[in-house]
Amino acid sequence: MRGPSAAQVGALGRPWVLLLTYVLASVEFSCLFMQFSVLPYLSRRLGLDSVTFGYLQTTFGMLQLLGGPVFGRFADQRGARAAFTVSFLAASTLYLLLTAACSPALPGVALLFASRLPAVFIHMLPAAQMVVADLSAPEERPAALGRLGLCFGVGTIFGSLLGGTLSAACGIQCPPFVAFVANLLGAVLSFTCIPTSTKRASAHGQAAPAGGPQASVFDLKAISRLLLQPSVLPVFLVKVVSGFPSGLFMVMFSIISMDFFQLEAAQAGYLMSFFGVLLMVVQGLVVGRLSSRFSEAALLRASVLVFSVVGLAMAMMSDVSHFCLLMPGLVFSLCTLNVVTDSMLTKAVSASDTGTMLGLCAAVQPLTRTLGPTVGGLLYRAFGVSIFGYVQFAVNFLVLLVLWRQPLPRQTNKVQ
Repeated sequence: MRGPSAAQVGALGRPWVLLLTYVLASVEFSCLFMQFSVLPYLSRRLGLDSVTFGYLQTTFGMLQLLGGPVFGRFADQRGARAAFTVSFLAASTLYLLLTAACSPALPGVALLFASRLPAVFIHMLPAAQMVVADLSAPEERPAALGRLGLCFGVGTIFGSLLGGTLSAACGIQCPPFVAFVANLLGAVLSFTCIPTSTKRASAHGQAAPAGGPQASVFDLKAISRLLLQPSVLPVFLVKVVSGFPSGLFMVMFSIISMDFFQLEAAQAGYLMSFFGVLLMVVQGLVVGRLSSRFSEAALLRASVLVFSVVGLAMAMMSDVSHFCLLMPGLVFSLCTLNVVTDSMLTKAVSASDTGTMLGLCAAVQPLTRTLGPTVGGLLYRAFGVSIFGYVQFAVNFLVLLVLWRQPLPRQTNKVQ
């Protein structure tokens, strides 16, 4: 396949734009996990109880859920440079407000809730996925998207470690301030080095239609029409339904690790680091190699099957050692489901709509974070940890039956 010229992807050229995209994604994920390492302690210091902290997390999830599809459409219409820059500037605002909330001289609780508001514009993952999808051939797309898992793994490990180290050495306000500076630097690099648009450099050389008035970024009808396409909706429903039970478990994991596994904070941190390493290996290396040997439909069925088996085993686990044995299967299913469905969905729409489609995909996780604390809390209180395993097994077994009876069609990028 003939590669795009350097003029099409900016002065850096295609390989360097992809590398910079991975680096910027790693920076943003690291800052995100630095925030996660500080937020519970800051909330406790400000006097927030568990219910109010849950409202804080739900606010963040709701804003990201609402902003994801609109941001994806913005990325399609305004280009990669604008998407990256807006995401980094919004993240800078969030971390600046979070730093201010650490000051005893300022109204900390109000600033803490205000810091959640920029989350509606913080969507580094779909922006990075759009660039990777636009600059990758269809057959290379699962492996290219999977490499973003390496970035997420780096952020999980490095961000959590750096957040704890900086807060212990320099105070709780240090990690959000470092994240603020890092995101300002990311905004500068995005504005100066990321190309204005990557659409003309996509695998099929497709471009957004020129001439005539452009639809509004907030055109929800256009977004819903894209989602309801026959080649899109079945894959999207599999993505949501199959991944939701494991999402419930992960949302409740901090409570489960304390109550059921009886882990201290440091031990829970080690377990999350193990999760991050597995994520890097599976999504960054394993999924890409498997995608070169097996079809996306076969990998999707494999991920749902492993989800079912792992769910049944989770229902019977009794301590943390059992969970460690199950974690590779859980990570494999999560990574394969996300990468394969993202790849299939971007191929099911025209190249000018990949950002919108990935924005819709990015809304799945905030949906889980929004509904998860309430649904997961009720299930955990009524039935215990085993219910998450049973639900995961039952849901994915039904999805697997549907996939065997009605196989998904082969996806290829549509010409607009």
